[in-house]
Amino acid sequence: MRLLVIDTATQALSVALLENGAPIGRFHDIVGRGHAEALLPAIAALPHGGRTDAIAVDVGPGSFTGVRIGVAAARALALAWAIPVQGYSAPALIAAKAAQNHGGGPITVTITGGHGELFWQMFDTTGLVPMTAIASTPIATLATQLEADAFYGTGAETLVTARGHGTAVTIYPDATDFPLIASLPPLPATPVYGRGADAKTMAERAAS
Repeated sequence: MRLLVIDTATQALSVALLENGAPIGRFHDIVGRGHAEALLPAIAALPHGGRTDAIAVDVGPGSFTGVRIGVAAARALALAWAIPVQGYSAPALIAAKAAQNHGGGPITVTITGGHGELFWQMFDTTGLVPMTAIASTPIATLATQLEADAFYGTGAETLVTARGHGTAVTIYPDATDFPLIASLPPLPATPVYGRGADAKTMAERAAS
């Protein structure tokens, strides 16, 4: 069985084609804001043109635009190829990766957000069991609230700098790591924003 994994929730653009859990093709690069232009060519360059039996997509939280791009592409390909699509959590994938070298105790994942905030979530030592819900908190506030010695994810360095101490381990979601969380219940292929969207509908703007 082949699985296409799409991850555009952070500054990284990461896609992988897995066959029975093993990668047979991948693309991973820190593209910043270039997901929309690079995603479909990256998929097309995979073996078999990326054709697969199922799709898994990172539903966030992270970049609002990045999450939407990944989910929209996954849904469109699933519809075109008449295959199932499922979502997975960005913090869960990072936590599972971090658990491979974590020294012990809860794993705290931080992901760059917007408006001076970080998304964050804590997991047990396996990196598979969440201990808190996903939250978005101002960096200055979070720096005084969290007591961990080490932080993982795209927001780790920012948080450690704000605290003035601790260890930052920058980890971007990597589609080839999906087998680490394959045992977790699948999520709907629907964006998880973690806080209110920046953009407003016309009706919302008119009411404000």
